[in-house]
Amino acid sequence: MNTFTLLRRSCVPFFSGILLAFVSSLATSQVPAFSEPRIRIEFSNAALSPSHWILEMHTDGSAHFHSDSRTFDPNKDDPSILAMPAIDKDLHLTKEFVQNFFTTAHERHLFNIQCEARNKVAFQGTKKITYSGPDGTGSCQFNFSTDKHIQELGDSAVAVAASVTEGFKLQSLQIHDRLGLDREMEYVVEAVKDGRMQQIGVIHDELESLASDESLLERVRHRARIILTQLALNGSNDQTSLDGNQ
Repeated sequence: MNTFTLLRRSCVPFFSGILLAFVSSLATSQVPAFSEPRIRIEFSNAALSPSHWILEMHTDGSAHFHSDSRTFDPNKDDPSILAMPAIDKDLHLTKEFVQNFFTTAHERHLFNIQCEARNKVAFQGTKKITYSGPDGTGSCQFNFSTDKHIQELGDSAVAVAASVTEGFKLQSLQIHDRLGLDREMEYVVEAVKDGRMQQIGVIHDELESLASDESLLERVRHRARIILTQLALNGSNDQTSLDGNQ
């Protein structure tokens, strides 16, 4: 047996060991991505502003919201469309709120189901709900679902997105159109009451800014204080109990 053959045979175990270690390290590095359960909701509707956003949440209530920027095109957009920059915001949602998502995920085979209604329904926006965790992954996509629980998850996510984007609107009006805040805060109170906006605590800082701004109309400051007071009493982001006359 020549020297080359001996050298080649002695190197095979060495390089095999390196390859095995490399593969193992890759596998290990991929585990954290699925070691903690998470749910991601992606929404798209070109007629709205923002037209595309993603909400990702974890079991402890930590969450992140991202939306793409939205420009206004006077040739094709409705006049009510508001141009918006991209939003990236860390959120904290109530554990009860996020638990509903994770419970439903496990009751619905990690969303590995058909969740779109068979009958045609007016387009509200495409919603894709995805679960990932150590027990597997799954997703389903729908405009409207006949599964009551799935539809409620979609509506709830949209309502959180409404709260986040409302924070931007309030900030913009506080700078550029303070008188416009009167009607906008009236809308916020009504939207919180009827559930169009949920987890309103995600814009606590924006409401606090309005409540403390002495240059604003007292009605605006009062409505902001009412919401903040209810949030403090509830001790969470959850829905506030607002008097319709406030």
